Amino acid sequence: MCVSVLVSVIIPAYNRDAYIAHTVESVLNQSLTDLELIVVDDGSTDRTREVLDSYTDSRLTILEHPGGINKGQAAAINVGLKQASGEYLAILDSDDYWAPEKLETLVTYLQDNPEYGLVYSNGFAVDPDGKPLYPIYSDGHEEQNDPSRVVIDCYFLLPNNAVLRREIMTKVGEFDESLRAAQDHDMAIRVAEVTKMAYLDLPLFFYRRHPDSISSQRKHIRWQNGFYILDKAVKRYGYSNAVIRQRKAVLHFRLYQCRKQNHQWISALSHLLMAGLLNPARASRILRGLEAVH
Repeated sequence: MCVSVLVSVIIPAYNRDAYIAHTVESVLNQSLTDLELIVVDDGSTDRTREVLDSYTDSRLTILEHPGGINKGQAAAINVGLKQASGEYLAILDSDDYWAPEKLETLVTYLQDNPEYGLVYSNGFAVDPDGKPLYPIYSDGHEEQNDPSRVVIDCYFLLPNNAVLRREIMTKVGEFDESLRAAQDHDMAIRVAEVTKMAYLDLPLFFYRRHPDSISSQRKHIRWQNGFYILDKAVKRYGYSNAVIRQRKAVLHFRLYQCRKQNHQWISALSHLLMAGLLNPARASRILRGLEAVH
């Protein structure tokens, strides 16, 4: 495919009529204008498509699955990737948004630092009305370029908060469409395994927290999928037993939180015990209040 724009931005959208206009406009109003915006309507049943059709900007392309069915975020992103023509790629969730200088800042960094394949920034989690809640990364956050760290903690948001070179996505392949949650973590690990990454401590990304978000609705599926993602990673890259144990401990602890919230006490206790057995040092820190858990 011939490169026709500098940056391709892909937005997978499903029933986001309350937020999609803000998200789209945060892209179309970027200071970097050499871009294309590809929104993939993933079978929305609300007014999302109506809102999208109201835009006349020639840089915007609207796609959908055959028959207008819902196939999940990973499949929607893959549709957009096949259409994308940019030298750089960026993916944004349909309820989040960027500061106007987001793309220009990150693309300029990649242009000036060819040894890096991906760059991401700081930002804020915001409430449904866009009011800042807390910074995504605390003071002192550094990118260590250690895939094991990405496996254990999944600390950066690849679909929403990064710009990467096209050749990196070509190298790692498409998003795993069998995953209806945690596909972002799967992709983040795969990218971390093949390229150097950089972090810019600038508030350029806004991550909207609300009860209808995918991350809120599918927490238990996300953490359950983590075992499958970990198995794939171990076969592909060969992580140490210590890393595997730490990640499994995280997954069991998160499943404990989900089961506890749903009053599934026996299952919750079982996951809590497994988390403690797999990583007793971290469990001790959490129990003594030396490590915060969000």
